[in-house]
Amino acid sequence: MPTSSADAARPEPRLVVEELSAGYADTPVVEGIALSVGPGEKVAIVGPNGAGKSTVLKAIVGEIRVFSGRVLLEGRDVTRVPTERLPERGLGYVPQVRDVFETLSVEENLSMGGYRVARSELAQRVDEVLELFPNLATMRERVAGKLSGGERKMLAIARTLMLRPTVLILDEPSANLSPDLAQRVLREYVCRLAETGVGVLLVEQRVREALEIADWGYVLVAGRKRLEGPPSELLGREDLREVFLGADVGGARPAAGEFV
Repeated sequence: MPTSSADAARPEPRLVVEELSAGYADTPVVEGIALSVGPGEKVAIVGPNGAGKSTVLKAIVGEIRVFSGRVLLEGRDVTRVPTERLPERGLGYVPQVRDVFETLSVEENLSMGGYRVARSELAQRVDEVLELFPNLATMRERVAGKLSGGERKMLAIARTLMLRPTVLILDEPSANLSPDLAQRVLREYVCRLAETGVGVLLVEQRVREALEIADWGYVLVAGRKRLEGPPSELLGREDLREVFLGADVGGARPAAGEFV
């Protein structure tokens, strides 16, 4: 397939997914998924409810069965590598739920995230991460379970950064947040991460907000990639709503999610 000018402008990828098919038990949920993420790049996967967006992320990080295809990180095949081994390869993952240790303090959460950091370097690494999230620096002793939704998500991201991932995967980072907090997470936290050189792959139900901050977007419908490209081009398509709603793939129309 010819490379478009937009494709050529993207950075050399750190994370590459090739023709990935994955699902649960013996049933594929997503099929033929191909995507990539480069350093400092913000890549959004969007689509209606039930499209398989989070399934793609769980397959990448080894939480569900991969039937075929490959996941490459920095050119190394990490397909089916156990989830707990991926951070040492440079892949960070912030799930939608169970993203912090609620009974531990902010500082203790960060220390747990830095489980592979030498004890002599741990305090310095905590300070480095808190420089990215200065609001957390004033909450070092606060128990994570007492944090607001936005503060908790900030801590979840910060904890994952303790091992200096080259690619960070975020599953619904704005879930259960107010519109104002959701905007802050996407426009401040995610953008700040990318500015440090970390490649960010996120799944979002807030389609327009996600595409507005992303450098590249993928649209999934019914377990397959339907569109991809620069977000400005995707948002500018007159048929995007129809594609998003599945009107061009036949069969039952999936739930819309938050398109606008």
